[in-house]
Amino acid sequence: MVVVGGITRLTGSGLSITEWNVVTGTLPPMGEADWEVLFAKYRATPQFAQINAHFGLAEFKRIFWWEYVHRLLGRVLGIVFLVPFFYFLARGWLDRRLRRRVLLLFALGAFQGVLGWLMVASGLVDRPAVSHYRLAAHLLTALATLAVTLWFALDLLPSPERTAHPRGRILLASFAALLGLQLLYGAFVAGLRAGGIFNTFPLMGDGLAPPGLWADAWRGLAADPVVVQFAHRLLAWALLGVGAVLAWRLGRDPSAGRAARWLGAAVALQFALGVVTILGFPRYPVGLGALHQSGAVLLVVATVVLAHRMVPARMTAVD
Repeated sequence: MVVVGGITRLTGSGLSITEWNVVTGTLPPMGEADWEVLFAKYRATPQFAQINAHFGLAEFKRIFWWEYVHRLLGRVLGIVFLVPFFYFLARGWLDRRLRRRVLLLFALGAFQGVLGWLMVASGLVDRPAVSHYRLAAHLLTALATLAVTLWFALDLLPSPERTAHPRGRILLASFAALLGLQLLYGAFVAGLRAGGIFNTFPLMGDGLAPPGLWADAWRGLAADPVVVQFAHRLLAWALLGVGAVLAWRLGRDPSAGRAARWLGAAVALQFALGVVTILGFPRYPVGLGALHQSGAVLLVVATVVLAHRMVPARMTAVD
């Protein structure tokens, strides 16, 4: 779901469907008349008027299908959740705590759907792009839903041996905070299309910092594409360093060592994917961008798994 969402953004497909019809929108267009109705609605959007005025019906279909599949996956996720939920509920297999947890997951999923529509709606009014703040909220909520789902799933497995490593926990908390900030800036880079500004590494222009950065750094911390890309790079170095120390400190721990090494490998892979994505722009924006977003998902998973190994079992028990 997250990967298809990234491809939808990278292909400029997110604004191709201009309405949010939860039930009737499940069915795709059934004939040319349906396609013409949808295309007419798209032609009334700022994206068509300002960017894609050259589009015919064939070009519209190409971007439509990505957004349609993304929304369809959301509906499928809802069904995959609700059908077994009601079955397990009827059989009495969900105790009170687990019932609260799965209802939280459903609330997160529903909230994510609402955020997705609010994001799309922001690009249908007067400018041909969605709000990068809403895009960030949409992405971060998706990754938070993934993290919470994985945590609850790990709780349902036989409890592994936990590690007692206070300094490691502090280090992991620092890594998780940096990762959250980095994911936020990754979303800003995507929403502001900041990834295509400086396509060299490690330099940005003639130096490590882009020219004129400090003059507008504070004002543009969340809105200036140059500042946002610089912050994203800086956070990547910080994550790489903290991740390496974390993997080194915990790598030999009998209970958390494997998870720590996997996290170290995941952060190194994501750093490398970020560099390749920068250098490969604009030749392979969609493929490399999707890989980079997939790396972020993998890094979130690795962080949750390691965190679960480092939290006392009494804090995660289902019963």
